Amino acid sequence: MTTIHATAIVDPKAELASDVEIGPYSIIGPDVKIGAGTVVQAHAYISGHTTIGKKCQIFPFACVGTKTQDLKFIEGTITHAEVGDETVLREFSTVHLGTKPGEVTRVGSKCLIMAYCHVAHGCRVGNSVIMSNLATLAGEVTVEDFAIIGGMAGIHQFCRIGSHAMVGGATKVRQDCPPFMITESVNGETKVIGPNIVGLQRHGFGADVRSSMKEAFRLLYREGLNRGQALERIKYEMEQSQEIQALIQFYADSQRGVH
Repeated sequence: MTTIHATAIVDPKAELASDVEIGPYSIIGPDVKIGAGTVVQAHAYISGHTTIGKKCQIFPFACVGTKTQDLKFIEGTITHAEVGDETVLREFSTVHLGTKPGEVTRVGSKCLIMAYCHVAHGCRVGNSVIMSNLATLAGEVTVEDFAIIGGMAGIHQFCRIGSHAMVGGATKVRQDCPPFMITESVNGETKVIGPNIVGLQRHGFGADVRSSMKEAFRLLYREGLNRGQALERIKYEMEQSQEIQALIQFYADSQRGVH
């Protein structure tokens, strides 16, 4: 049974599935859809053409589906925000609508978006992503599955964070961060410092994958090779596992360059 606190404001056009809980003083707009079992806590604000999945937790003062901050936005344009199932949006986190007609800002399922994080217009956040407190995504950023972004990290618009990557706290990201690797600020310079060994272990990757990532890192960042030379050696000298192929493809697809 859906429960709505007496002080909450829920537009009658909003679509609430079964077992949704709306807490005190929350505001739910007319074009909002909320999936079964989701809990919206006190003072949360959900507006715009926004879809929230099942069994999500929206904490106090979280703000989802508000107007993009992009100055190119034209008033009256319909854009969207989507949040997958079982995702947690902590206090004061923000997920903004897209900018261009029909554009979707998307946060996947089973994500943990901690306090004061920001997901800007047109971002695509995958599944099981963790954003620590005050991590910020500028517009059109892509974060792939199982990535972790440390607290106070700032991601430049159009950058990509690869799957199973880790971005250290307070890191300034201006280019893409490769999958399976750790990127962080070292003496004011953003660098890839090694494979995300602990993260790979936690997600069940075997010793062979971890070893191959160590070798790929050595070729890319320690042998004095240019990027093309390193990728050629990885391609022709290493076993082409699914993970190595994904790493090579990530570099090939980069538009901004890779740290």
